[in-house]
Amino acid sequence: MFIFQLASYFYWPGDKNRGRYLLLLFLMLLYNITGGLFPDPKINIPINIQEMIAYGTGFLMASYFPYYFYRGFELKELRWHALFGVPLFLMLPYLIFFVIVYAINGKLNVDIRFGMIVPFIYAIVLLWVMFTAIRHKHEVNRNKNEYLEEVSMYCAVTPWLALALFGLVEESQLIEVLCTNTGIIIITVLYLAKSVTNARQEFNRKLNESAIDGISPEEFLASCLHYSLTRTEILIVQKLYKGMKNSEIADSMFISSETVKKHIQNIFRKALVNNRAALIHKLQNRREQ
Repeated sequence: MFIFQLASYFYWPGDKNRGRYLLLLFLMLLYNITGGLFPDPKINIPINIQEMIAYGTGFLMASYFPYYFYRGFELKELRWHALFGVPLFLMLPYLIFFVIVYAINGKLNVDIRFGMIVPFIYAIVLLWVMFTAIRHKHEVNRNKNEYLEEVSMYCAVTPWLALALFGLVEESQLIEVLCTNTGIIIITVLYLAKSVTNARQEFNRKLNESAIDGISPEEFLASCLHYSLTRTEILIVQKLYKGMKNSEIADSMFISSETVKKHIQNIFRKALVNNRAALIHKLQNRREQ
């Protein structure tokens, strides 16, 4: 999933939501890798450093969620927590107890008990603030689908913000990983569903905005679907209608001219034509054929 989203991000570099989700996946991978490998005496890294890294990735992952909600869902009430609360009440206790104090006394169990107190209390506060922020946002103009999506995301991240609780009760790593990764799976499903919806809406918007002489957008789409053209091929046909050259189409769609050429060849093959003029005529007069 990370590799797929990374490739998609390079294809659409301006998609900030995809960038934020990509960072979420990267932190999740980092947390699982360090949590699975460390501590291990066979690895040529001091055990105390391994423990610092393993706990650090967990804190880092939990610290990212307030910012993810603040920017991704435009929850303005989370701004202070995303920019200041998390560094003060999550990252600072980690640095004090899991890095400095642990480096001095080497007693991880003792440091966990004291180091988790402030993050545990703050996690409860943060969960409440996130919930009220979502509720306040939808008090006046509630969008049912958006509201359910944000509540579902909130439920999915709850186990991550409760990492402090796992530390206090010293629960097994298996239970901790199952809870946190289940949340990531839920977030991924929700993100993919939203991406599909947004892609469809964007495609329909571009279709409706396109000025196609002699044919309505609905008739144009029906003609394209009649010849089994793909989404990308339909967008290329729209640009052919405007008289754009292959290089211009490639630049506007962030693909190579060779790729555009192959798509056009496939379009001609499906529509049983040999040139652009014949293609346009055939699409415009499909009902008369």
